[in-house]
Amino acid sequence: MNLIARLPHCFGRTALVATAAIGFTMFCAAPNLRADRYEECHRRIAKADHRLHEAIEHHGYRSPQAENARHNLREAREHCWNTYHRWWDEDEHRWHTERDWRDEDHEHYRD
Repeated sequence: MNLIARLPHCFGRTALVATAAIGFTMFCAAPNLRADRYEECHRRIAKADHRLHEAIEHHGYRSPQAENARHNLREAREHCWNTYHRWWDEDEHRWHTERDWRDEDHEHYRD
């Protein structure tokens, strides 16, 4: 009888420990997942920005290649903005939380 009386207490303690472990895992893993998602945006924008720099350097500011690269950079920023309401500024090395990028980007490269 003593074993049967202790059985619910043992299950209750196990359930409490399991719940605490699951909660701890969820709260610790969530920021890492978010950081990984932001990292994907950071890489996507940095890559598009680099391609724009290369297109301007090799083909000129108003070249079709630069216009295409500028379009791809705009799309990468739009994706991040629509998904996370932030976008990475590769030139300033910081996140923006306002949709304040300019479509005529990298004007300092003008011919």
